Amino acid sequence: MQRRARYTLDKAFTGLGTASVLIMAIVLLVLLVPITWRGCQAFIFRGTYFFRQMQKVEFDRGNTARLDKQRDQFLAAMAPAWGMINEFEAELKEMPRKDRKKYKANFRETKKAFEAVFGPLPDEKTPILPRSQYGQTRWDRANVKFESLYFREMWDYNTPTGQGVQLLLPRDKDFAGTKLEPLFDYVKLNLSKIMQPEVTFYWQFLVDKSIDSHFFGGIGPEVLGTIYLTIGAILFAVPIGITAAVYLCEFARPGSVLSLIRTCVNTLAGVPSIVFGLFGLAFFLNSLHVSQSKSVLAGALTLALMVLPTIIRATEEAIRAVPHSYKEASLGLGASHGWAVLTVILPAALPGIMTGIVLSMGRAAGETAPIIFTAAVSLGAAPKIMQVFSEPTPALSWNIYNLCTEHEAVNEIRHVQYGMVLALIVLVLALNMAAIVIRARISKKLKG
Repeated sequence: MQRRARYTLDKAFTGLGTASVLIMAIVLLVLLVPITWRGCQAFIFRGTYFFRQMQKVEFDRGNTARLDKQRDQFLAAMAPAWGMINEFEAELKEMPRKDRKKYKANFRETKKAFEAVFGPLPDEKTPILPRSQYGQTRWDRANVKFESLYFREMWDYNTPTGQGVQLLLPRDKDFAGTKLEPLFDYVKLNLSKIMQPEVTFYWQFLVDKSIDSHFFGGIGPEVLGTIYLTIGAILFAVPIGITAAVYLCEFARPGSVLSLIRTCVNTLAGVPSIVFGLFGLAFFLNSLHVSQSKSVLAGALTLALMVLPTIIRATEEAIRAVPHSYKEASLGLGASHGWAVLTVILPAALPGIMTGIVLSMGRAAGETAPIIFTAAVSLGAAPKIMQVFSEPTPALSWNIYNLCTEHEAVNEIRHVQYGMVLALIVLVLALNMAAIVIRARISKKLKG
């Protein structure tokens, strides 16, 4: 009976374990597939003529002769549309005041929608903001904006429930019988000819600076800032963490004080990251004045404090896993305790220590709260290497949050948000892979 019960329990645990792995795999697929798919759209998409024009003007990138040819095609396709608008404006001036008032508001709204798709009219002054200087640079956004041009949105509240129902009314009905009526069908039929969409691989998204609050350009400053903060945190945390772990394992006298220190380290690992951010602001910036305001240095120090418990605990476990005979053999050959730790125990524990460092790097790269008050800014260039002691930096984690919650045109730059998320995941994976490769080589070397 007992044997049968053990067999049943084994089967049950095996089933639960398999189910847990499957659930975790499904959750990862549900989480990562949409992120990967939509993140890739920041790099691969159908770029319009305006994208290539923007790249030439802002980054001096692209074939000039080819762009000139496309511009001629664009101007030829747009000339009838611009002509209809000019003719209607002239017609509007000739109308009786009553009719002019009827069309004026609709025309102003239509003109604004037209410029949102195709950029400013030829006879208008160049707008100050880059977002208003170009038409839609992506074919998918051009189609969305065209819908706003072709249809006028209205809400009908005369429903039994009292809730508004969205109505899309064709704008050509608003201008029936005028010079502007043919414009909408003309644009609809020639949209592809005007915008000239082409499949584009925009790998420079990873290195380009952002233009006009991420309406155009890439995420280069954010990527570089994240690398700065991650490497800075590891540079501070690793030496302190390993030294502390060695002391606690090899030199500290067992007792209540040591137990209290270990309890404090474990508790520190569970402190919410926002608390570390506030502590970094109060201690590093307001008390120590490591910099006059936010800086990469202050952010890296705060992140280092946050990952320090992880490195200490991982290093302690790695040192304890080293066979005691290694230490005894070293001491038996006449080495001092410190020399035995430095030359025998730490090298043998290095693969385990690297595991702790890998986990810490991933957490430092992805944390947002600790750098809100100490290092992160929403816009601007990443500081040069000698400016990290005094200048703040954009960072992927903070800018993802910022774009999702505070950007004025959040729906128009979804591709940037997903591109940032994908870049952050890939960056963390790349850092982890690099650390794993180093750890594997060290293990292989130690095994001889």
